[in-house]
Amino acid sequence: MNFKRFLPILQWAPQYGRSQAASDLVAALIVTVMLIPQSLAYALLAGLPAQVGLYASILPLVIYAVFGTSRTLSVGPVAVASLMTAAALAPLAAAGSPEYVAGAVLLAIMSGLMLTMMGILRLGFLANFLSHPVISGFITASGIVIAASQLKHIFGVQASGQNLLTIGQSLILSIGDTNIPTLAIGAGALLFLMFARKQLKPLLIRSGVGARSADIITKTAPILAVLVTTLVAWQLGLGAQGVRLVGSVPSGLPELTIPSLDSGLWQQLAVSAFLISVVGFVESVSVGQTLAAKRRQRIDPDQELIGLGTANLGAGFSGGMPVTGGFSRSVVNFDAGAETPAAGAYTAVGIALATLFLTPAIAYLPQATLAATIIVAVATLVDFPALGRTWRYSRTDFGAMLATIILTLAHSVEAGIIAGVALSIGLFLYRTSRPHSAVVGLVPGTEHFRNVLRHDVELCPKVTFLRVDESLYFANARFLEETVMDLAICEPELKDLVLVCPAVNLVDASALESLEAINERLKDAGVRLHLSEVKGPVMDRLKNTELLSHLGGQVFLSTFEAWQTLTGHRKPLEKTA
Repeated sequence: MNFKRFLPILQWAPQYGRSQAASDLVAALIVTVMLIPQSLAYALLAGLPAQVGLYASILPLVIYAVFGTSRTLSVGPVAVASLMTAAALAPLAAAGSPEYVAGAVLLAIMSGLMLTMMGILRLGFLANFLSHPVISGFITASGIVIAASQLKHIFGVQASGQNLLTIGQSLILSIGDTNIPTLAIGAGALLFLMFARKQLKPLLIRSGVGARSADIITKTAPILAVLVTTLVAWQLGLGAQGVRLVGSVPSGLPELTIPSLDSGLWQQLAVSAFLISVVGFVESVSVGQTLAAKRRQRIDPDQELIGLGTANLGAGFSGGMPVTGGFSRSVVNFDAGAETPAAGAYTAVGIALATLFLTPAIAYLPQATLAATIIVAVATLVDFPALGRTWRYSRTDFGAMLATIILTLAHSVEAGIIAGVALSIGLFLYRTSRPHSAVVGLVPGTEHFRNVLRHDVELCPKVTFLRVDESLYFANARFLEETVMDLAICEPELKDLVLVCPAVNLVDASALESLEAINERLKDAGVRLHLSEVKGPVMDRLKNTELLSHLGGQVFLSTFEAWQTLTGHRKPLEKTA
């Protein structure tokens, strides 16, 4: 057994040296500073106690360092997974209750089991069923819902809802109860973080700070917002003025947590756990591949399933919530110079120290600050220009993208992603069930064949060349039959029909029966069926059938060879298979 494949740590640990350790420690310090407020904020977003976010940022990072293949991916709570967690648990228990926390733990464990099993079975390709427009639309809509859900913390009002409509209605009804000190804290933190994201880096560079240092300082701006607002809330006693604070956070490392064994709860959360797993995997792989390409490295999607799966198991058994690879902190980890997954393990040590020694101070942290952190973080997820780009390029993909956005905003995140996947698969089946095909002719003076509707080509009334631009399978087999027979009916002089197959990568059993039926019907009409440019793997399978022995015509290596033979330019070749 190749242990290095299942334990990627064995690939880099033997060569691990001081220079790598130094780079990883610097990156870990920076990511730790960034991850502390993010962990707290995403626990708040998921409706969980603040410490759950911290717990989900310790053991999962250590486990991913052992089983993950990305050198710079930073695993932990992320915005979209937190929103999906809240949406899954809201109907089952009150936010923050022990039952609610138990549900989050179970979601992490179920997600971990699903991802790990998918990795063992090498099912990473399943993520391809989520098209990019669907993912883009889902993330854009999720970003809007997340931002809207945090406005109640900015205004200091009671509001609820699982979609934009219900959240908006609830906010409008309660806006009169706005707490002014909370609004001042939230709006101030929001404006500062927006300034830091847009203006701070150029300002620092103009002041003489190096570009890399300026970038790192900018990305750690949320910790300054946390420190200042926590100090203000403590000194001014804002908790007594109605400002909601994080409150008491238990000190100490997470303890072993046993998940609920209630089979009914497992069934209720199964779909949500699967969706969280798939969406999280797609996000992680996208980030991991992007960062790996910059250093000419590669990641293994199937092993990433195992890495994320075991990380989620670690999160669940240590009292955490579902985790995945985060874009913002992974980019920070990369830019800060992380060279190996050990940077994640060092980050876990930093978070563990925070849970041991910083929790008394966290108690005075205003929830409005965390809400501002979330809003600014998810602003980068919203990509409205993608709608225009997709509309201009593909109306069908735009339809799937728009449906995903509308359902996510108006109903729920689960409905949005399920509809998007269903529409993507449905549109794929529709497109491939009506494959593009073209009658082609010889470009004069060449051996190339092109579409007769696009080019001035040579034709022969007794021979027709039909190029099929799609693999042949059950969904388009009947369409091919109809296309061929229409040609036979419309061309009374036709004696030979050549199926040109350079784009045919597969012929399944249904398509084979259709080819056999086409061959027999053309024979009855006095037309010979020929094949050209059949790929080797396809030909290997056809040789095990009776199609070739019953074929009315020949199998040609090239379309030009078929033209020469069938139009009488040279002596016909012997029939080949």
